[in-house]
Order: sequence, then C-alpha cells, then structure tokens
Amino acid sequence: MGIRKLKPTTPGQRHKVIGAFDKITASTPEKSLVVGKKSTGGRNNTGKMTMRYIGGGHKQKYRFVDFKRNKDGIPATVKSIEYDPNRTSRIALLYYADGAKSYIIAPNGLEVGQTVVSGSNAAPEVGNTLPMANIPVGTIIHNIELRPGQGAKLVRSAGAFAQLTSKEGDYAIIKMPSGETRKILAACKATIGSVGNSDHGLEKSGKAGRSRWLGRRPHNRGVVMNPVDHPMGGGEGRASGGHPRSRNGLYAKGLKTRAPKKHSSKYIIERRKK
Repeated sequence: MGIRKLKPTTPGQRHKVIGAFDKITASTPEKSLVVGKKSTGGRNNTGKMTMRYIGGGHKQKYRFVDFKRNKDGIPATVKSIEYDPNRTSRIALLYYADGAKSYIIAPNGLEVGQTVVSGSNAAPEVGNTLPMANIPVGTIIHNIELRPGQGAKLVRSAGAFAQLTSKEGDYAIIKMPSGETRKILAACKATIGSVGNSDHGLEKSGKAGRSRWLGRRPHNRGVVMNPVDHPMGGGEGRASGGHPRSRNGLYAKGLKTRAPKKHSSKYIIERRKK
C-alpha cells in the first residue's frame, strides 16, 4: 500500500497526498454484510445540537466487521480487500468453508486467495486469530480483546500493532502502540500481524473541502470568541486566553482525567509515554 502525491495543477491538489488504492480488489461491498447508516449532524433525539462541528459529509454504508472471530477451526479464504469509509484500515472479505461470509480488518501482508483460521489450534500466521496463551512471546499482534469473548477492542486503526512481550500465569503482558505496558487475560484472543494501510498517517487532505466530505464542519477556537461564549474568549487584541480549558470550564492540558480508583489501573504496568 503506497501513497500518491498529486501534481500541483490546482491549489487543492498542491499539497494533497492520498493513499493509493492499488491493493483494493473490489469496488462494491458484500450486500449481506452492509446496512444503511444514519447521520445525526451532531443533534440528539430532540433535534438539539449536542456535538459541535459535525454535519454534512458523504453518505456512507456501515460494513459489519467480525471482531469476535469465533468460527473456530473453520478455514476461510480471503475473497477481496475492500475500502471501508468508517475506519482508517482496509477490510478483507472472508468466505468460510461452511458457506458463511464475514469482514475482518485486513492486516499487513494479507493477500487475496490466502487462507485464515481462528481458534486455539491455529498457527501463529498473519490473519489468524488465537488466544494469547497460544501465541509465541515477541509476536506482533492487533485486534486484541479485553475480556474473553467480548470481541476485539484494542489496536484496530491503520498501521497499529502491539507486541506480546511475556506471560505471567493467567495474564499476557502487552506493549501497546501508545507505549503503555499492561496485563490482559491470556484467554483473550488477538490476531497475528499489524493492521494494514500503514501509510495512512502520511496522507494530507490538501483542501478544506475534503474535511467536509468526511462530515467535519469548520472548527472555531475558543480564544477568538467573546467572554459570553467561551472561558478563553475576550481581551483586547489577540489575547491568548489564560489556561486552556473547554467551553464548560474543564482544564484541557495537563489535567489528569483518568479516574484515580479505576479498576483496570492495577493491570497497567507502565504508563504511556508523555
């Protein structure tokens, strides 16, 4: 998966860098795994705007992605690699031997025609999903569960990967993409390999309109508002606004927002890098 830098034929193209779609093999999604998706425009059920700077955007269909991978022991063939507008990574369409179809997040190196399988007896090869108790130490993994059978919650975005560093009794020690080291039950499943589309971080939209296609409206800084609208507003000239805080007055930078007695804190061995 590469990137394309466009020639500066227009101001919008000048700095535009987009992902190449060379690895994508299908242009239309599998109909049985797709459902219509409603756009809220940032409004709640009474029509009141509760989230600012949301609205517009291209119409999207939601693809059902299988994060549980619970069809153990049944081999599946990769039919196609597809684009998914709902996430940064690509998705792969699987045809199982028993006739079922499902989407998974496409890891790096997964090719059309390849066979993947899940379950405790699966080999630790790219695209296979197995409990971390059965994964060799040092393996690069993604799509990690937090509770057995819950479905993958961690390490799902483009180019992300974690590493299984060691095992202690019932727990596996995982080094997360953020730099955090934490314990997760070894009975939880993870998928071998790193998430594909790793060049996503190099992309540049090139123009404001591309943000609008994604449903993002223009974002106003608090500093440029009046005191009636924001705690950081007001002042003569270009005043900088004091301590950075939200519209509700909550400190934005440097304030620890994690609950001090959160139950999962005991599983964190080393915090993420600042």
